[in-house]
Amino acid sequence: MNQLFIGDNLDILRQHIADESVDLIYLDPPFNSSATYNRLFKGPTGEASQAQFRAFEDTWHWGPQAAREFEELIHQPNTDVAEMMRALRKFLGDNDMMAYLIMMAGRLLELHRVLKPSGSLWLHCDPTASHYIKVVLDGVFGKTNYRSEISWRRQSAHNDAKQGRKQPGNVRDTILFYTRSDDWTWNWLYTPYSQEYVADFYRHVEPGTGRRYRLSDLTAPGGAAPEKRNPRYEFLGVTRYWRYTEENMEKLRREGRIIQTAPGRVPAYKRYLDEMPGVALQNDWGDIRAVAKGEALGYQTQKPLALLERIIRASSNEGDLILDPFCGCGTGIEAASKLKRNWIGIDITSLAIDLVSDRLKRAFPGHVPQVHYIPKDMDAARALAARDKYEFQYWACSLVGAQPYQQKKKGADGGIDGIKYFVDDSKDWKSILVSVKGGAVSVPMVRDLRGVIERENATIGLFVTLNEPTKPMETEALKAGFYSIGSSRYPRIQVITIKELLDGTGRALHPGVAFDPARISRTRPSGAEQRELFTEAPGRVGEVVELLHAAEPRAEFGVRKPARRAMPKSANQRSAKKVRRTA
Repeated sequence: MNQLFIGDNLDILRQHIADESVDLIYLDPPFNSSATYNRLFKGPTGEASQAQFRAFEDTWHWGPQAAREFEELIHQPNTDVAEMMRALRKFLGDNDMMAYLIMMAGRLLELHRVLKPSGSLWLHCDPTASHYIKVVLDGVFGKTNYRSEISWRRQSAHNDAKQGRKQPGNVRDTILFYTRSDDWTWNWLYTPYSQEYVADFYRHVEPGTGRRYRLSDLTAPGGAAPEKRNPRYEFLGVTRYWRYTEENMEKLRREGRIIQTAPGRVPAYKRYLDEMPGVALQNDWGDIRAVAKGEALGYQTQKPLALLERIIRASSNEGDLILDPFCGCGTGIEAASKLKRNWIGIDITSLAIDLVSDRLKRAFPGHVPQVHYIPKDMDAARALAARDKYEFQYWACSLVGAQPYQQKKKGADGGIDGIKYFVDDSKDWKSILVSVKGGAVSVPMVRDLRGVIERENATIGLFVTLNEPTKPMETEALKAGFYSIGSSRYPRIQVITIKELLDGTGRALHPGVAFDPARISRTRPSGAEQRELFTEAPGRVGEVVELLHAAEPRAEFGVRKPARRAMPKSANQRSAKKVRRTA
């Protein structure tokens, strides 16, 4: 059950996490920190992960993606969320804060779906956005399922006066606690009494044992109704209504639990400090401080292990499933393992997941977590190919909409890694075979694929490669000729790179493919500074808007398809069109 996923948590939630399967969700999403979040996670050249960079661009800047995701929220089934988001946009306008709330709303809807009826969600957020996030959570979970707002004092003081700050120092984070229903898992936790409390209330020390105790009242109200009245009798010369029967009072006296400080005084119960559980957990957490040196991993937003242990103990039991969709350096994952819970962790960068894996191996020797890569950039794709060639093949097949060959069976595959089908104009099913290469590539490999499609009587072969193909390889592919249907012709062997599939400049060409501008990426002018959170998005002067098409539509997840537009042609399309003109 313990699994790590690399990729966009929205996609992973939709594709891999079942309805009502999770007992507890903890999330600490990045907030207004695109320059510092995951600072540790840079590639070998020092460049930040491109997937991470794009994620922050999309999350933190109002643009076409935010507008499109807003429209998806308006058309999804939860009308409370739709109305809430409409109201927030009217109030906030089209700015970076609104883009962040839209990103969170879509993910919170999926998190609500995967949470069990007895489950809980704890969301850790910055006070700058916590009041808006709470409104969104009310829409997703229902306002009656809000349970508490935890104030965590992460440090003792901020000395910002010298920097000209004109407001109190911010030393606290907010943790919002929601449940899926009105019947949720809860385990009471207790914190130690303060020294001041012990000194004031447990003043007495028992001779011989040194045990501290306090004196508690043994009397009770009489009550008006005789059947409900507490017993009244004389004990140690004092007649009162008592909490216990005469028999139990005598038993307590023999055990030394009752003390009478002087003859004629009302006896009292001796309550020992070491028998008390402590203070029942409240919503003001000042006893857990920031990450200590021995625990720190150099991760700026790292949370202390004790904080996650408290949340997991309170809202889950051994064997339960914990989900952390922004797992970062893996504090929640380590806490879950330590407390014998099952877990799922998701992060968008492979470097983050590698750090979590190493952390778990150090904390739990012999533990090797299962890692699922769903790369969003070339660094992650290369890491997947190096780690697990089969998982790389399965993922690469998904980029072209193909199914893994022989249901993911490992071993000899006859040169076939994936397969997909289409229907021609005679209503006959035709097959497309996929060959995936994660290492060095050469002309003989293209020639081999041609032999495979002829042997299997397939119509088209897709040669999907991590590394750039050579010109002779492309020439060899063209020798296979074209498949014609109506007035259209398609290369029988198509060489496509992972980079083209990731950035949307290439795709598999065959009958039935329709262009779908499902992704929009935007590059900003160099040197442009980040706008303030609540500044209206300016016009598009100086911006480059690039429409990227996805390999397959995502209608199966209920995502509303945008209107089709004319798209930039890939190299394969241009080649096919050129052949049609010269034919």
